[in-house]
Amino acid sequence: MRRGLVVRGPTSDKVHTCSIRVRSYECDAYGHVNNATYLHYLELARHEYLRDNGVLLTDLRQAGYGLVVAKISIEYRRPAVPDDVVIVETVALRRTRVGGVLRQVVTKTLPGREDGDGPATVAEAEVTWVCVDSRGRPARLPEVFDREGLQP
Repeated sequence: MRRGLVVRGPTSDKVHTCSIRVRSYECDAYGHVNNATYLHYLELARHEYLRDNGVLLTDLRQAGYGLVVAKISIEYRRPAVPDDVVIVETVALRRTRVGGVLRQVVTKTLPGREDGDGPATVAEAEVTWVCVDSRGRPARLPEVFDREGLQP
């Protein structure tokens, strides 16, 4: 993880936010969100990021493309518990001919901080993704990815 790249709040029109309420069944024996559940949160936020920027996964599949995660690195900062509302911010960091890297930050507001320092970081992730063709081989990104909201 590269420090200093955390995106906080609407600092850019390229930052996408997705709100998720923590459900009790997503928590482990310690009462907080299980580490593997964050992969689901991050994926949900990536799907919303794409959809809100005009990229539908069903359309990509019909055109013979797929998107796969090649690498994901997560740092956990503090727990989230049932009924917390977490916000996942997604922003493009880098693009290549066949994919890119996204930065995703999960935050929540701590009790007593509503008027203070703002959201507290729950987890941070860098996600390397690749576009593949119908055979699963890396493929050049379709033109639909040339949208402003998807650019680093």
